[in-house]
Amino acid sequence: MTLDEWTAAACAELGLDRSEADVKLVLDLARDVAHNVVRPGAPVSAYLLGVAVGRGADPADAAARLTALAERVGSQR
Repeated sequence: MTLDEWTAAACAELGLDRSEADVKLVLDLARDVAHNVVRPGAPVSAYLLGVAVGRGADPADAAARLTALAERVGSQR
């Protein structure tokens, strides 16, 4: 199964519109957190992004804020 197929299946299972799933945004966030903070922080950050978006946050803004936080943390190492 490809990532695109998985995303489509997961969206269907959860009753979500596939067009709203910004896979690149989530993967970029996960990469930045994994490299700058700690690997297990990647899925946690993706989950927190989803919670924030579910509460009305703009996805790109929320991801940018988390990425900036990860970069700040990484620069202090």
